Amino acid sequence: MADSAPEPVDAPELKSRPRGLVFDVTHHGAVDDGDTESSSGFLAAWKAACDHDERATFYVPEEQSVSKIVIRGNLIAPSKLQSFPSKTWIQFSHLNGFSITGELDTTNFDGRGAVEAWKQHSCHSCQHSSRCETLIPSLKFDHVSHGTIKNVSLSNAKGFHLVIHESSNVNVHNVIVTSPAPEDSPNTDGIHVSHSSNINISSSTIEVGDDSVSIIAGSVNVTVYNVTCNCGHGISIGSLGKTKNEEDVSGISVKKCKIKKTKNGIRIKTWSGSTSSNASNVTFDDIEMTDVSNPIIIDQKYCPNDKCDTSKPSKVKIKDVTFKNVRGTYKSEFAVSLLCSPSVPCENVKLVDINLTPTHEEDDEDWREGNLNLNGAIDGLKVINSNF
Repeated sequence: MADSAPEPVDAPELKSRPRGLVFDVTHHGAVDDGDTESSSGFLAAWKAACDHDERATFYVPEEQSVSKIVIRGNLIAPSKLQSFPSKTWIQFSHLNGFSITGELDTTNFDGRGAVEAWKQHSCHSCQHSSRCETLIPSLKFDHVSHGTIKNVSLSNAKGFHLVIHESSNVNVHNVIVTSPAPEDSPNTDGIHVSHSSNINISSSTIEVGDDSVSIIAGSVNVTVYNVTCNCGHGISIGSLGKTKNEEDVSGISVKKCKIKKTKNGIRIKTWSGSTSSNASNVTFDDIEMTDVSNPIIIDQKYCPNDKCDTSKPSKVKIKDVTFKNVRGTYKSEFAVSLLCSPSVPCENVKLVDINLTPTHEEDDEDWREGNLNLNGAIDGLKVINSNF
């Protein structure tokens, strides 16, 4: 390698990607032959990009096969919101066969959201206002296929911690996500999946200020397995129907998860007055809950900031949903709330082997032991071998 670092280059094939000087790994010693050890070239390009005073792009040419990035140590984000003109901290785009791996005890993406982002008053509403500028994800996979992220932790994101967007065949395994309680870290979803297919999230622990896992429009064949949610808003499909021409959601499986002390347990949420779309073939199975509010909920009247027209029904069709083997304790009025659209009925909803017990003080005179809350229209509801 030369004594002086290669000059950054402009890559014409990056016209649709972020502007700025491009630091190409092949210009820093990486060799595209599928055999040569090229980690030094990647490190040199990364260092050059980080040392550059202005906006920069770390670039791996499309022809080169990327196998793995190994991270050891803490990656600490700038604290100021003005430091993120692209609205993302770390993003990997347009890659095939790509993985990030680390060591849980040493690898952490610290978003430093508490310094400035979370203090914005406009972001402490249930749904952030247009003046809220904190939704800067810490780590984003965008147009990534056959990707993996494992053995890393993410903490204190300014917005979402991990975003998977327009991607396919991505595995998230053994990841720890942590932020303070919801009142301190608004809008900090743990893992957010959108417009992606064949996504597997497994063996992870999430404690954040919003949804532990959120799965929104255009997501197909998503599995959440053996995930523990502490605090936050639980595991959600949605919100759906907020924007026009949303793609359908289907083939969602949430299995063998533990949910503790969250605002919601397992939930499907669609906006009042939404446009038409579908959410179908959804299964929640083998879910253990501890002191959860709203353990099982379909909410087709979702309107967290009171700025939508609640007189207009949701037009998202929810069909073929199974809640199975859900057990534990809850601390709200109702164990199961099915608030379906009055104009597009929920169809074929099953509650199988549900065993949920309310927790409350014996002398609490205001307590009303709840069970099932129904609203709207349901076409085909089966309750089998259940106690709640």
